[in-house]
Amino acid sequence: MSGEPVLRGLFDRWERVWHEGRYDLVPDCVAPHYIRHDEAGDRTVTREAYAAELARLKQDRPDVRIVVYDHTLQENRAWYRFTMKWTDQGSGEVRTRAGMQAYRIEGGKLAETWVTLQPLGSSWGGAVAQESWTSPPPMN
Repeated sequence: MSGEPVLRGLFDRWERVWHEGRYDLVPDCVAPHYIRHDEAGDRTVTREAYAAELARLKQDRPDVRIVVYDHTLQENRAWYRFTMKWTDQGSGEVRTRAGMQAYRIEGGKLAETWVTLQPLGSSWGGAVAQESWTSPPPMN
C-alpha cells in the first residue's frame, strides 16, 4: 500500500486527529509501534500511548493548529513544513513554533517520524498556508 492517493487519505485522517480530536482514527493512521525522533529523544510508542499523548497536548492547548505551508507525499514517505499555533492558557498570548517533519509510512500507516522544531515564537515569515494538509501548496 503506497502512493499519493493512499498517503493523501492517511494525512487527511491524521489532520482530523489533530484538529478535531478524532482519536478514534489513530488506529487507522498509526502503526502498532510508532518510532519517533523528536525533542523527547528517540523512542517507540504504541498507538494507544501516542493517542493519549496527543489528548494531553490538546487538553493543554485546546486551540492548537498545525498550519502547513508545503509538503510532499511520495511512495512511502512524506514531509511537511509547518507552524504549530496555539493560545497560551495562562497569558492568553498566541504562541508559535515553526517546524519540519518527515514520515516513513508502512502498510498505509505512520511507522516512523523525524521532527525538528524551531524556538518558541518562530514562524515561516510571509509564507502562505495551504487550505488543508494535503491541498496543493500555494504559489508564493
